[in-house]
Amino acid sequence: MTLRVLLADDDPLLRTGVAVVLGVAGIEVVGEAGDGVRAVELCRELSPDVVLMDVRMPGYDGIEATGRILGAGLATRVLVLTTFPDDAYVWRALRAGAHGFLLKRAEPERLVDAVRTVAAGHTLLDPVVTRALVDRVVTDDRSPRGPDSDARLRQLTSREAQILRLMAEGLSNAELAGLLGIAESTVKTHVKRILHKIGARDRAGAVVIAFRSGLA
Repeated sequence: MTLRVLLADDDPLLRTGVAVVLGVAGIEVVGEAGDGVRAVELCRELSPDVVLMDVRMPGYDGIEATGRILGAGLATRVLVLTTFPDDAYVWRALRAGAHGFLLKRAEPERLVDAVRTVAAGHTLLDPVVTRALVDRVVTDDRSPRGPDSDARLRQLTSREAQILRLMAEGLSNAELAGLLGIAESTVKTHVKRILHKIGARDRAGAVVIAFRSGLA
């Protein structure tokens, strides 16, 4: 089934470029919004699979628009696309329920993979954004560090610990599968078990735990 995407950004040239990239990859752009208010309206009207959401827009900013879209119980998933890898925006976006955070300077292939990853129900963070996020966590954390400082991590097998370290570097499931020489379905199974064992809600939470403990 063709993925349906809504573009929310106040830069019409950027929207045009992204639409071309997604179209070439067989992803349908069903609508465009130049501000957050319109983005919320179009999500309610069109029910896209994914919204590519800018952060700084007129009306509602991208964070508020994200919260309103997900707060309305829509099945749409939100991938925040921004120029600024500011950790405050990352925190706010994740708290609002965003499912991914990608920088606008990402390669076209990375953008397409991010849309598909988020649409498939996974959380995705750009490696630069991940670094900003965990830097804040580690800076604010004064507790002893080391893999043994978090009992949850001792439940992981050596393979699961390896995969968690690579997740902390920002690798997607497809990239993990290629690097480790295993099927992507096997990676998904490992990730699911990792999240269950360490009590993380999603990949972002798992990455934070990995850095806070010193595993990554």
